[in-house]
Amino acid sequence: MPVSSSQIKALLDQKRDAFSAFSRAKFELLHAYHRAWIAFATLSHAQQVTQLDRSPGPVGARPLEEIAVEKGILPFFFAESGPVGDRWTNREQSAQWVQTVLEGITTFAVDGSQISPGKDISIPIALLQIGWFENPHSATRPYQKDVRVDLMTPAELGPNPAQPVERRVNIRRFQMEVARLVEYIDTCEDPERTLVFFDGALVVTFAEAFDQESQTAYVQSILSLLEASDRRRVPLVGYVDTSYAHDLIGMLHHAYGLEATEGIHDAQLLARLMEWGDRTAVFQCDRGGILDQYGSYGDQIAFTYLKTTRDGYPARLEMPRWMWESGSMTQYLNWVRGEVIIGGGYPYGIETADQTAVLQGQDKHLFLRVLQDWADREAINLRLSRKMVSKQRRR
Repeated sequence: MPVSSSQIKALLDQKRDAFSAFSRAKFELLHAYHRAWIAFATLSHAQQVTQLDRSPGPVGARPLEEIAVEKGILPFFFAESGPVGDRWTNREQSAQWVQTVLEGITTFAVDGSQISPGKDISIPIALLQIGWFENPHSATRPYQKDVRVDLMTPAELGPNPAQPVERRVNIRRFQMEVARLVEYIDTCEDPERTLVFFDGALVVTFAEAFDQESQTAYVQSILSLLEASDRRRVPLVGYVDTSYAHDLIGMLHHAYGLEATEGIHDAQLLARLMEWGDRTAVFQCDRGGILDQYGSYGDQIAFTYLKTTRDGYPARLEMPRWMWESGSMTQYLNWVRGEVIIGGGYPYGIETADQTAVLQGQDKHLFLRVLQDWADREAINLRLSRKMVSKQRRR
């Protein structure tokens, strides 16, 4: 039977007070954190550091940059927009700015996709594909798009109670993506005029929920990426479009003794204070947890929040600390802003890499057809489910 809308409405009415109390409490706590953020922004950098040093252990975030601006938000217009006479009023003006900022700057991004083992195939096998996009932003040099494919065998997907099959596939895909980024960083010809995008956070907190072997795999991959960027001084940005991190919330909790909460995230705190292109100061991520496994890079992840759309929450940008220490942060962030303008609110390079890498339904059917033909030729006992055979016939 279909769900009863009348019963749902009745239950919502019955529990109205509980929902109202929750909403009111969250609003009041968010308001308290807003006040704390404004107060923290009025302090000098030395005062901020002193206030946080009173708390032992990780405090969420530690300020690296002092910005003497109202509400702790650095406005794009006209603090970092460069020689712009006025706010843009049309796309042509923003496009001209992008051309000025990105001309001759090479951006590179990688993404991945996979076909995981399923009940439709009798043999455990996974197909992985990564795709990349290199854009030199030049009239004389063409862009480059390509893919790389790999297979995981039954031996690699065999029984391991601590590591479910899907996780092992995800880890391999992650390693492939990072390895390609490292390969590119090691061979790029002009490091100072290159920007590499990593699609996700450089702090792999999500891995804390996994077994130690899985955590180590993720951490070692990220460390190889950080080391390559550090060694060759190639700017690297971990781009998180929808972030639920609460490092700044943790920082304010420690600085002002506010109620600890994971129900409010940094992007919520900042959104209504920012307009397009604005950003926060640069902070060091001091989250603890998985960062304890980063060794000498445990205090080397910096981040800022950048407003990339008119109405949405700001994106979180994570980067090696050396980028902040280089004194070129405005330049690097303007490269990101330029990519976001081209992509209509999301970095064009990451978006194009995703489109290049994605495996769709027709790709799965092609993979199964090739696999079945190969298994027949090699006399390997491969069985497909009746449902899958039927789909194959219809296609």
